[in-house]
This record gives sequence, structure tokens and C-alpha cells, in this order.
Amino acid sequence: MKPLNYAILKHFTKVEEASACEVMEALKDQYGHFKAFKKDSILSALMTAEANGLLEESRFDMDGRNELRVYFRAHAEGADTINRYIKD
Repeated sequence: MKPLNYAILKHFTKVEEASACEVMEALKDQYGHFKAFKKDSILSALMTAEANGLLEESRFDMDGRNELRVYFRAHAEGADTINRYIKD
């Protein structure tokens, strides 16, 4: 099993875009018991990946509870870098 942050990054090489909640839904079966498996921690990991040039914001909207939902995606160079360093 990969570290949680690796799994988060790797997820973006398999989907067009995702929000923190969508990442949590996709990874909950394997990582749901991890202490860091919380929306704030996932969002922090996504923002760090963005700051490091691996991901970029693709869009944002409001969810059903009127909370901001930010979507991220891995651009071609970011996906190549993720795949180079994190193997399946």
C-alpha cells in the first residue's frame, strides 16, 4: 500500500479532475482508517501539490451545503512527473 499522499497524487493520473471529497470517496476503502484521512488534510495535500507544480485548479463551485468545492487536475507535465516517481 502506498502512503496516502502518493495515492492522492496517483489518483489524479487516472481521472480528468477531482475535488477533495471525490478523492476521499475514491480512496476511502483503502485509506479511510488513516488518521490523516480528513477533508482538511486531503485539501492541504492538494494545495501543496499545486504549489509544487504537480496539480492545478481546474474549476470551482458550491456544493449542496453551500461550501466551496475546488477541483484539481494533473496537467500533462505534472502527470508525467507523478508517474515517473510513483509507480503502480
